[in-house]
Amino acid sequence: MKPSPPKTAVPSSELGALLFSSRADDSVARNWRLFSKALLNASGNAIFVLDPSGIVVISNHRVQKTLGLFPGSLLPNTLPDFWLHVRQVLKNRNDLRGLQLQAGEISYLARLAPMNFKDTIIGVLCVLEDRTELEKTTRKMLSYQELSHELDAIIASSDDGLWICDGNGTILRINAASERLNMLRATDVIGRNINELVDEGFIDTSVTLKVMKSRQRENILQQTHQGRKLMLTGNPVFNPAGELIRVVVNERDITEINALREELEAQLAKNDQIQRRMQEMQIAELESGQIVARSSNLVKALRQARKVSKVNSTVLILGESGTGKGVVANLIHNYSARAKKPMIHVNCGAIPETLVESELFGYEKGAFTGAAQKGKPGYFELADKGILFLDEVAELPIASQVKLLRFLEDGKVTRVGGTTTKELNVRIICATHRHLEKMVEQGQFRLDLFYRLNVIPITVPPLRERDACKLSLIQHYINHFNTKLKSSKPPRLSRRALDALLAYHYPGNVRELMNICERLVVMSESQRIDVEDLPAAITSHLPPQIACGIDMLKDGETLPQVMAAVERRILTQALEKYGTQAKAAEALGINQSTIARKLKRSQPG
Repeated sequence: MKPSPPKTAVPSSELGALLFSSRADDSVARNWRLFSKALLNASGNAIFVLDPSGIVVISNHRVQKTLGLFPGSLLPNTLPDFWLHVRQVLKNRNDLRGLQLQAGEISYLARLAPMNFKDTIIGVLCVLEDRTELEKTTRKMLSYQELSHELDAIIASSDDGLWICDGNGTILRINAASERLNMLRATDVIGRNINELVDEGFIDTSVTLKVMKSRQRENILQQTHQGRKLMLTGNPVFNPAGELIRVVVNERDITEINALREELEAQLAKNDQIQRRMQEMQIAELESGQIVARSSNLVKALRQARKVSKVNSTVLILGESGTGKGVVANLIHNYSARAKKPMIHVNCGAIPETLVESELFGYEKGAFTGAAQKGKPGYFELADKGILFLDEVAELPIASQVKLLRFLEDGKVTRVGGTTTKELNVRIICATHRHLEKMVEQGQFRLDLFYRLNVIPITVPPLRERDACKLSLIQHYINHFNTKLKSSKPPRLSRRALDALLAYHYPGNVRELMNICERLVVMSESQRIDVEDLPAAITSHLPPQIACGIDMLKDGETLPQVMAAVERRILTQALEKYGTQAKAAEALGINQSTIARKLKRSQPG
């Protein structure tokens, strides 16, 4: 309940006369009294005035509510301890600050000031501040100051330049990083409008102005007078009413980044050259191991084989018969960590169906009629620690496919007629010329086994898609079989014979080409091989330009000379067809530098 005003004592002092004059014609005093009361009531503090005798002359609502002091109240009766401090002020005629006054749950901090009129103390002004509110306000101010210091520290420590403008484009602050990037002092631009810097040509465009126009995040690339490239990002800041009040711009120096990018691009180009050189060296290395790889698609397959040789994943080699799937399997073995361990080559299509399981997984003694007395290890056991190459894997019976799948899942085998399992460390490489997906659809091959085998598929292209390899293969096998037969020197191919061999599509792939070369070397009755010496499969499908051509072979011309001429003809035709050495090299699967070198070597003089 609000305290009711007590019976008031009429102040007899000059202060009372001044404040409580009620003469009807004393309008100045009346107006002053009304104004002072309104002013005191508007204050957040508790304020009252005492005359020298301790009578409350005037008090605001806060004093009346919390202390029960109304005009006319006697302070010595209400707050005797506080009255002692008032008397001290009246006596010393000096302010008194820092007094504490407890009013219920409210703790006040009091200030007492003497009121002087004509060199006479006519009263005391008492101002009481709520300590609780004061402490809250102080804490807020300290919190704001702390946040301000943190913000200043963040802005100052940023390596990126920072500009802060108001909603009209006036520059409020920039940090030290921006001063360094733009070679300017903050004092030279703070307070100026960003439009002035654009008009003076200090900057060619402003991200701040773009943000002010679009009212959204903007990015621009800017170059300073010193030639440094900056990436600028401007972000708008809005007040609760949606008004643009700030634009914060971040500047990031990307000069070094661009330099690093250019350096990286140069290094990547250098790496590409090294990679191409390594590929050429790999081709040379492969050819030294009886692999002729001149076409890009075959080189790709061989590169895949070398890569997977370093791991133990299952490999499925796909390709037509005679393309060299076994050669790829040997390549994987030779470059793997198992190179010194056995690689067992099994042609699944050559094993009778009734013997497949016993051959692959072995058998115990007495497993079947005619079985060896001591039993026999299967190919899986023989390949332990090494590689088992299952060629023509599509020919496996369904029952054997199940056991192969089981081994791929747990690495264990059980011999035919046996009851115990044996764990083996065998890497599986499979090959087939069949279309396994179609066989799965037809129920001839298990789907789950297909997924197990098809971990890393490598496709060996047919010879008809490797025209760049034909010439090297012909030369390789002619020399190979000539050395094998210990002939004095290899036979010479006529121009027409070589053209016919190059034009043939070889449905049997490399195996057919190899057999043809062996037949030519063995059956040759002279040092010269002409079209008439070629098999009927080739001569019956000769292109008209070869069948009707004129043999321009000169006496004494050797095979390397013939091959060089054919090679030159192929390169010339490729240049005429594709227009540039780069396109011709891409079509032939060789490097541009190789074309340039061979053409230069073939020029007369």
